[in-house]
Amino acid sequence: MKPVSGKELARVLERRGWTLLRVNGSHHIYGKPGSVIRLSVPIHGKQALKIGLLHHLLKLAEISENEL
Repeated sequence: MKPVSGKELARVLERRGWTLLRVNGSHHIYGKPGSVIRLSVPIHGKQALKIGLLHHLLKLAEISENEL
């Protein structure tokens, strides 16, 4: 899997219908209408997300690795 930054993941989430609910420091909180799931995406410039966190966020958002 290629390294993905928080900014890149945020763009993918927004294309898939997730909306930015609020920003708490460097963490952007995303939600989807009709869903109780909230995604906290750390935005630290161009720094890549750690692989475990990336897998977890993709699983919750129901996004495959190919869509990145």
